Formats: sequence, structure tokens, C-alpha cells
Amino acid sequence: MSSNAQLLERRTRNVPRGVGTALEVFAARARNAELWDVEGRRFVDFAAGIAVLNVGHCHPKVMAAVAGQLDKVTHAAFQVTGYGNYVELAERLNRIAPVQGAAKTILFSTGAEALENAIKIARVATRRQAVIAFSGGFHGRSFMAMSLTGKTLPYKRGFGPLPGGVYHVPFPAPHKGVSVADSLAAIEGVFKADVAPEEVAAIVIEPVQGEGGFLPAPPELLCALRELCDRHGIVLVADEVQTGFARTGRMFGIEHSGVRADLVTVAKALGGGFPLSGVVGRAELMDSVEPGGLGGTYAGSPVACAAALAVLDVIEEEGLVERARVLGAKVAERLARMAADPALCPIGNLRGPGSMIAFDLLAERGGSAVDPAATKAVLQRAHAAGLILLGCGAQGEAIRLLYPLTIEDAVLEEGLDLLEAALRPASGG
Repeated sequence: MSSNAQLLERRTRNVPRGVGTALEVFAARARNAELWDVEGRRFVDFAAGIAVLNVGHCHPKVMAAVAGQLDKVTHAAFQVTGYGNYVELAERLNRIAPVQGAAKTILFSTGAEALENAIKIARVATRRQAVIAFSGGFHGRSFMAMSLTGKTLPYKRGFGPLPGGVYHVPFPAPHKGVSVADSLAAIEGVFKADVAPEEVAAIVIEPVQGEGGFLPAPPELLCALRELCDRHGIVLVADEVQTGFARTGRMFGIEHSGVRADLVTVAKALGGGFPLSGVVGRAELMDSVEPGGLGGTYAGSPVACAAALAVLDVIEEEGLVERARVLGAKVAERLARMAADPALCPIGNLRGPGSMIAFDLLAERGGSAVDPAATKAVLQRAHAAGLILLGCGAQGEAIRLLYPLTIEDAVLEEGLDLLEAALRPASGG
């Protein structure tokens, strides 16, 4: 078997550098919250495939569902012949999604694809073109998704021109000095200076920003957006690609506010490691597109649908919504102790609902300035010690924790011990 170094050399020669990799190791196998590389080294996984593996690596129920489907149909293309588990999954998502009124679901393969199609649906339904999104938001790497994304580097530079008609406003973050009032005033500013509200098809928001730094949208903002959209006939799109399926301590992140969206995009954790995404929305909006206007060759793969149905079963049977809250409380308590420890790198701005938690590395204890270089160093020490960990934030200043919700208590504590060690400057300079 090839070593990590050998595979890295082959990767460098054969794979473009545009796709980055956080760790220079190559996975050989994984179970729940543990991963082993090709050299047999074990890692505690606090990334979960970027919030995909809420039910852990290779959950037995998911794997059994996939194995059973492989003996039946692996591909048919839903536009050619339907298959029952697509319809069954749509029924289940329609029942649980935080959507106003009767809902319908269409399935795709990636989060970006879901966002692209949500905008298509909103534009057809409203006969409008403009879209408002938020600075710091991440919605994918395809062209409309890039345009929606509120961060130039590394996602937009050099790829223009991007689709027009997208306007960005600040996302509220108290520790950055941006209030809900500031965000709402910025939207009104867009209405006055750039595009009239009756020309806006959709407002797109992550209930908790992912790449932007795990910044929760305050409930008062979501309530105000709901009222604004109702008043002007605008479609409210909740991007639940990273927040969906129990991660935040609710099945969907927007549920913390009590607000219901018009369209909800889902992906990541839905497939439990198999490529699957979707748009769930108000039935009258979803039916506004004529037959043939939506779809995709691999969209809603029967294998991925089988996995997703098992994922939903696991979330319910193992109580993962409540588990996310319990684990999150444990982690928040431990992080608060780390923040108070003068022997560790200064950290602050602990945030995030449920088990979607992040914190910043600070330039000095008690200060407000962040230190992205320190964040990078902590991540490197964590990786070297055997903890898979990811950063995020506008400047790369934050560390985010995305352990599987099925993680064993002992493995969680082991991972937190590794994180604490990585926060000790003397442990690696």
C-alpha cells in the first residue's frame, strides 16, 4: 500500500492545486468519529467531512440500507423512470422541513446545485431577477452559488464575470460590531440605491453561517426578514446545507427562531456520506417551474436516497437532536475553561447553537483583535497530534468543531484533550 508521502506526491502530479486539502494524509478506513490513514495512524474526527457525517462514518444502519439498495437499482435517472425511495424521502422531508404550508421536494446531488435551483425556482415563481445575500455567507462554488457567496478569497477571485443581480448586506455579529439593525438598514439601502423590492426574487440566508465563522443569525433578524419578504412578495430561502439534520440542536437551524422559510436547501448530512441534496419548498412555488426545467442525471440517486432514509431513522431512533444539545453543552463548558486558562493561547467569542460550535484565536487575552496566524498554528498542532480540525471565518480566525453527533463520550473527551494540548504554545511553537 502507498504511504501518505507517496500518495501526496502522486496527488501533486495529477490533481490540480485548486482543490485544497486540510491534512496531508490519506484515509484508509473510518468508523463513527475515528479515522485511520493509509499508514495505520488513528485520528479523532472533529470535522465529520465538513458536517456531512452527523451520524458518523459508516453507520451500520446506513451501510445496511445502501447494501440492500445495491442489489436492486443503482441508477435509473428520475426523469426516465421514478423509484420509490425518492418519493418516500420527499414525503419525509415535506413533513419535517420548516416550510410554510404544504411542501414539495426535489432532489439533487450537491449543496451548490440545490442553491442554484432554489434561485431558479424563486425567479420563475416571482418573475423577478434580483437576489439579496449576506457578506461572509458561503453557498457553493458553481457560478450562481459563487455570486451568492459573500467572500472573495478563495472562492471568487479570477472567475468573473459572475451572474449579476446579487446584492450583499452585512451579517450581524455583535463581536464584530454589526447589529441586526445594521443588517436591516443595509437591506433598505439596497432597496433605495440598487434595486426596488418589487424586483427582488429572493433573500438567501444561512441560519448559522458556516464558512463565515459559525455566526448564528439572531432570531430577530430572521423574524424581520420573514415580515419583509411577506410584505414585498420576496421568497425567503434558508440555506440549511450545513445547519440541517440535528447539527444545531434542532432538526433545522432556522427552527431556533420559530420562522418558517419559503424554500429550504439541504445537503451534507442528509446523505450520510453519499452525494445528495435537495430543495424543499412551498408547493405552489415548487410547481411554478414547467416540466423539464429542473432535474439532473444523477439527481436523487436511489443509493443516496436509501442512505438518507436510514440517516433520518438514525437521527430519530438515537435522539440526535437532543444529543447535539447535550454534547454542545459539554463542549461549551470545556471551552470556557480553556478560555480562562492563562497557559493556553487566548481564545474568545465562543458561539454556536447545539453542536455547531466555534471560537476565535485572539491576539491578546481579553482583547478583541483576532489572530489568524495563531489559528493556523493551532490547527497544525492538532493535526500533528491526531485531531482532524477545521478553521473558518472571514480571516481564517476561527476554529470550528463538527464532531459526529454519534461520537462516544470517551472519544469526545479525547478530542477535547488534543485540542487543549494544541492550544498550548509550548507544544509546538
